[in-house]
Amino acid sequence: VKLMDYIDALETVLEKKAKINFLPLQKGDVPDTYSNVNNFKNDINYKPSTTVIDGVSKFVEWYKDYYRI
Repeated sequence: VKLMDYIDALETVLEKKAKINFLPLQKGDVPDTYSNVNNFKNDINYKPSTTVIDGVSKFVEWYKDYYRI
């Protein structure tokens, strides 16, 4: 999932526009990461089904409740 998809989801859930300051890669930044869940799918019948917007919504709900915001 691309970072901007997470930011879009946060903006939607929080009903706020993010202040974004795009900078060049910094020393030590990782330009790309990759995860392969094929073994999980095969070994334990793992089927990811939570969308980014649903996951972010649940996280924001938990965060607000936990920190009583």
